[in-house]
Amino acid sequence: MKTSTRKLTLSALFLALGLVLPLITGQIPQIGKMLLPMHIPVLLCGMVCGWPYGLAVGAVMPLLRGLLFGMPVLYPTGIGMAFELAAYGAVIGLLYAKLNKRGVAGVYMALVPAMLAGRAVAQTVLLGLGGNGFTMQMFIAGAFATALPGIVLQLVLIPVVMVGLEHAGVLRDTV
Repeated sequence: MKTSTRKLTLSALFLALGLVLPLITGQIPQIGKMLLPMHIPVLLCGMVCGWPYGLAVGAVMPLLRGLLFGMPVLYPTGIGMAFELAAYGAVIGLLYAKLNKRGVAGVYMALVPAMLAGRAVAQTVLLGLGGNGFTMQMFIAGAFATALPGIVLQLVLIPVVMVGLEHAGVLRDTV
């Protein structure tokens, strides 16, 4: 299969996962904010398919999910998430490709900065959209304190999946 077709197909798979995974939380917003189910497919897409695909999937996913399922609410949450997830997909894809280091170390060297960059972008966008109504304390609570279970899940699950894909030879033609 041609590489671009393969990446496009895998990107569609990651987009579909991002639309469906939040359904596991049973549409309970508090659990979704804790587990961050849309983040995982975007991060994987950036690493497996590259930054342009990760950026596109991240930007489209929350908006499409908001239109299809009503969650997240498009303004301001969906828009903020679109910028945040686009940053995740782009940054992790760029770093993973540029570092050219595989295994758990390579995954973490791309994953941690991407997670920080995505949260910084989200803060910037939400502060701009929310004006004075969105404070730094609200951002810290939402981005780190409330999301701690999801952050831990990402730090455990993403390296396991990526190392598994590397060992299975799935990434040979994509990265």
